[in-house]
Amino acid sequence: MIELEGEFPYLRYVELQEKFRKFRKESILFLEHAPTITAGSNYNLENLLFGEEFLKSKGIDVHFIQRGGDFTAHEPGQLVIYAHVDLKKRSLSIRSYLENFLGALTSAALQTWNLALELNPEAFGLYLASDPTKKICSIGVNFKSFFTSYGIAFNVNNDFQTFRRIHPCGRNWTDMTNIRNLGLDSGVSKRAEFISNVRKNLGAFLDSAANGIVSV
Repeated sequence: MIELEGEFPYLRYVELQEKFRKFRKESILFLEHAPTITAGSNYNLENLLFGEEFLKSKGIDVHFIQRGGDFTAHEPGQLVIYAHVDLKKRSLSIRSYLENFLGALTSAALQTWNLALELNPEAFGLYLASDPTKKICSIGVNFKSFFTSYGIAFNVNNDFQTFRRIHPCGRNWTDMTNIRNLGLDSGVSKRAEFISNVRKNLGAFLDSAANGIVSV
């Protein structure tokens, strides 16, 4: 599991995940991107509120990629977690992988901030249990050749300027929230604690899968 400093170029990641799949190299990356809008395989062009040339003039790149979902945004202050897992080697089903990946995240949020989150299967993502209209984590995972790529984007202290340019997953950008807006500690040490908890939770799951303990 690797934490990368600075704003990692989005297209560099796209190239990297293809190499990971080709050589079936497992890894978990924790990083941030510069302002970027991405569209998954189920995108609705009406949810992109400005033209690509205008967005580029504002320093926002737009990429159409091979993951699930609609338009979403990445920007500094948002923690992106990309997981590359060989489901075939670990004898994992897609359902088991997703449930445990998201479980590792929800447990980490509870451990770090005492923040309860829940999954909304109708509008895929993690939302506040106290207010299910508020989304804090976007999910877009690719499953190809029984190898995973892409992952989740967790809002810590981003300013939502990029989100204002789209209807994220068909919803209003004001439905999004982050750790800072909730009045919780979004500083460097808490971010590091959250990453540590995700690593611990996800590592325990993957170790169990490697040992044939996880049910599929």
